[in-house]
Amino acid sequence: LEKSRAQRILWLLEELKVDYELKTYKRQEKQAPPEFKKVHPLGKSPLVSVQAEGAAEPLVLAESGPIAEYLIDHFGPHLAPRKWQDGKENQVQGETEEWLRYRYYMHYNEGTLMPYLVTALLLSIIKAKSPFFIKPIANAIAGNIESGYLNPNLDNNLSFIESQIKSSPNGGGYLCGSKLTGADILMSFPLGAAKGRSNFTKAKYPALWDYVDRIEAMDGFKRAVQKIIDVEGSYDPSL
Repeated sequence: LEKSRAQRILWLLEELKVDYELKTYKRQEKQAPPEFKKVHPLGKSPLVSVQAEGAAEPLVLAESGPIAEYLIDHFGPHLAPRKWQDGKENQVQGETEEWLRYRYYMHYNEGTLMPYLVTALLLSIIKAKSPFFIKPIANAIAGNIESGYLNPNLDNNLSFIESQIKSSPNGGGYLCGSKLTGADILMSFPLGAAKGRSNFTKAKYPALWDYVDRIEAMDGFKRAVQKIIDVEGSYDPSL
């Protein structure tokens, strides 16, 4: 689906180096088209169909996190950190710091960070689309929500991620250590969207800014962007 979270699943597929067929759908009045529901009842993007040899029907995967976890489990274990510390296999608190970060960010990206960015999008629509005669009231309400709720929470989260990049295990330049993981891929979408907001500047969050630049310069990311451009004519990481 154009301009959606599916962009990062495309990057994941490029990193996995698996053969895949890309099917694109155009939004209708900013919503997914009805034919999407023929693939999955909710009609939401991204969706991935996996057809195993000998299987009668394809397996349809929905939601970015489960899609990424399934594909990495089967096709790209190198995109997940080592789970257990030496000698602590299958023990409580035996997990490596890298793996615990990985598990956290695979869920944090949608569970915590994205809701704030969606709120920002909705507030911008309210301010832009409100009828003229109520626009001053709508702008005032939206402004109060931004100043009292949205911006403090975005700043808190960006500060947290900045500190996580600086404290990455083994001095690594990624969220979970010295190697790219599925967590970085899933985080690329909300961070790319956040980079277009005034809250997120290089002066305020230098390590995080450089991190986003670094992942967006990776060959797999650039290949995915080029495929988006080939299909849609442009690439826009904002919401």
